[in-house]
Amino acid sequence: MKHLLSRVVCKNSDEKQKALAELQNICNQCKACALCNTRTCTVFSDGKADAPIMLIGESPGPDEDAAGKPFVGRTGQLLNTFLAEAGLDRENDFYICNTIKCKTPQSRVPTNEEKRACQPYLFGQISIVRPKIILLCGTTAMHTFVDEDLKLTDIRGKWLNIFDDIEVMAIFPPSYLLRQHSTEPNTPRWFTKKDLEKVKATLDDLTL
Repeated sequence: MKHLLSRVVCKNSDEKQKALAELQNICNQCKACALCNTRTCTVFSDGKADAPIMLIGESPGPDEDAAGKPFVGRTGQLLNTFLAEAGLDRENDFYICNTIKCKTPQSRVPTNEEKRACQPYLFGQISIVRPKIILLCGTTAMHTFVDEDLKLTDIRGKWLNIFDDIEVMAIFPPSYLLRQHSTEPNTPRWFTKKDLEKVKATLDDLTL
């Protein structure tokens, strides 16, 4: 099923940045679910408002909750390594956010109620940024947009028909790759390298 987004018309990077700042201010005060009681702060985003790629992760961990920024610590370092090896630049190519804006207790998987509470912020981010490519990083992010019966191992690396004007792909999250050390063919790290190379090639085609 295709998801329809309300189209926020932002003509340039400054307008996008302003719209995102307004959305973040609302998010910072959010009490739509119980996670507001255990967070240090909301973790809204990192990266450029006019970035061509949006990467959507699961939820902040303790490092992200402390820093107020997604994908820091060991997971962030590993993500940066994979992006760089594929010829992608986190600073210039990406707008990064999470499905859930507050950390969950003991880093558990977010509940459906928590995901629903955060959906307006996530869909607002997509509507404002309007990236050329979205990467769904992990199962929680993937299941926000596709049937929950689908497994990440079955559809990762494939372009998904979700939006009319945005290319979407699911990839393994760096938190999983931290536990997978082999880089031999057909291992998670090998697949991720190939997936990101495919993303880089598609980005180059879209920006010609």
